Amino acid sequence: MRSKRTNGVRIDVETYYVAEKSIPAMNQYLFGYEITITNENPEAVQLLHRHWVITDALGRVEEVKGPGVIGKQPRLKSGDSFTYDSFCPLPTPFGSMRGSYKMMRDNGEFFEVDVPLFSLVQSKETESQQGPNP
Repeated sequence: MRSKRTNGVRIDVETYYVAEKSIPAMNQYLFGYEITITNENPEAVQLLHRHWVITDALGRVEEVKGPGVIGKQPRLKSGDSFTYDSFCPLPTPFGSMRGSYKMMRDNGEFFEVDVPLFSLVQSKETESQQGPNP
């Protein structure tokens, strides 16, 4: 698991390879990731936007920006966590993701939270792990 704490918010990331939805012969690899966002601040915070930087094995970079995560903009009280699963298709058997969330405190102050760099890797170990069904 990869973890990082920024501005009082902890991000934990777990990844897995989705073998049953991948077609290596056609350069189609699907990776899943589970992210837990924990508010360690004394006040509530809300996730407003996401920004991802996705890099494949050939060094090609794609950026993804948008509101919330999985269609939600969760508000977390002090000590609350929010966990979600999502997926990343790649044309190569490995790559990486990193990013950030734009958050807002109840007083209207905006701040950034870093998502740590994490690897997306097709391997025998990750193939045997069972993640949620896409």
